[in-house]
Amino acid sequence: MTKSAKLVLDGKETDLPVTVGSEGEVGVDISKLRGQTGAITLDPSFANTGACESAITFIDGEKGILRYRGYDIADLAEHASFPEVCHLLIYGHLPSQAERAEFRTRLALHSLVHEDMKKFFEGFAPVAHPMGILSAMIASLSAFYPEDDTLEEIDLNIIRLLSKAKTLAAFSYKKSIGQPFMYPENDRTYLENFIYMMFAVPSEPYEVKEVVRSALEKLMILHADHEQNCSTTTVRVVGSGGANLFASISAGVSALWGPLHGGANQAVIEMLEVIRKDGSNFQKYVDLTKSKDSDFKLMGFGHRVYKNFDPRARILKQSADEVLEDLGVDDPLLEIAMRLEEVALADEYFIERNLYPNVDFYSGILYRAMGIPTDMFTVMFALGRLPGWIAHWLEQRNAPGGRINRPRQIYTGETSRPWEPLEER
Repeated sequence: MTKSAKLVLDGKETDLPVTVGSEGEVGVDISKLRGQTGAITLDPSFANTGACESAITFIDGEKGILRYRGYDIADLAEHASFPEVCHLLIYGHLPSQAERAEFRTRLALHSLVHEDMKKFFEGFAPVAHPMGILSAMIASLSAFYPEDDTLEEIDLNIIRLLSKAKTLAAFSYKKSIGQPFMYPENDRTYLENFIYMMFAVPSEPYEVKEVVRSALEKLMILHADHEQNCSTTTVRVVGSGGANLFASISAGVSALWGPLHGGANQAVIEMLEVIRKDGSNFQKYVDLTKSKDSDFKLMGFGHRVYKNFDPRARILKQSADEVLEDLGVDDPLLEIAMRLEEVALADEYFIERNLYPNVDFYSGILYRAMGIPTDMFTVMFALGRLPGWIAHWLEQRNAPGGRINRPRQIYTGETSRPWEPLEER
C-alpha cells in the first residue's frame, strides 16, 4: 500500500507522496507542492529537508551507525585500505583482487602533476593557506585535462583527481614552509607516498612508520563520506549545473574550509593552546562549559548528527592511544587533551548531554602527534572526503531526470516603492 501525507492549507487538502528508504527512513515528497498549492516549505539550514535520494552512505545518529554502501565503518576501518574504500564509494562495490591491483596501478601512474603547474605554486604568497592553494590547484586541473563527457574520460579524470590531489596537497605544504617539492615514488602505497612527499627532504632516506601509516589509513577511511553535509551538498549543487568534476570538487574544498565544518579539528588544537597559555588549567574550562553564565564550549565534544558516541571516535581513540605510545610524543597540548578526555568520559554533566569526544577531537590529536601542522588539518580532511565527493558528484550526474538545484526563499524585504530622485534622498 502506497503511503501518503495530507497537508491542509487554507482549508484545502493536498495529498503528498511518501518515500521510504531501504533503512526505513521516511520522506514526504514535496517536489510538486508549489504547483499544487502555491506554497513552499521553509527549512533554514535544510536540517529537515532531503535534497536527494542516495545509495552511498547511511547514518543513524540515534544509534551511532555509519555505513558505506552497507558496510559498517568499524569493519572498513579494521580491514580495508583507503584505496579500497575509494573504489567502494565511487564504483559501488569492494574491488576484487584483480580490480584492486589495477586500481592501485592506475593511481600510481597518474600521481605526477604537469610540470607547468609548479609555476602556479610560485605565484602564491608564502603565507597562503594550504586549503586556498588546494582549492585553486584542483580547479586548475580542468585546464590541463578537459572533460569530453564520455564515460571513459570521466573515469580517467576520477583517477587523475584521486591520485594528484595528494601530490597537490603535499606540494601545498612544502610551499608553505619553503621546502623543495618531493615527487611521488611508484613503489610506495597511496598513503605512504603522501607521507613521504610531506616529510621527506632531498638526498635523505625516509621511511614511513607503520603506526603512522595505519592511523592515517583509518583517518582517511573515517572521513571518506558522511552523507549530505555542507561540502558534499556543495559538490552536488555545483555539479547539478553541469560543472565538471574538478570545478565541483574545488567548490567542495572551499566549503570544507569553514571552521564550523572541516576546520573543527583545527579549532580543537587552538582551544588546547588557549588552555595551555592559561597555565594548563583544564578544569577551569570544564567548569566554564558547565556554567550557565558562560558561553564557552569545549571544541571536539558532542556532534550535531550523533546523539550517542560518534562511531568514528571510538576507532580513533584506539589509534590515538597507539600513536602516542609508539611515538612517545612529549607535547603539553596532547597532555591537556587526554585530561579533558578523562573528564568527558566520566563526568555526569557530559554523559547526560552526550558530550563525548568526537572524530574532530581525536583527529586533531592524531595529526598533531604525527607532526602535521595545524593549518594542514583541513587539507587532510579534504583528502579523506575526496572519494565521497566524487561518488556524490557521479550519483547526482547519473540520476534520472536530474535538474539544476534551485532553492526557493521567503522574501522579507521592502514591498514595492517609488523611485526617489537623487536630490530628494
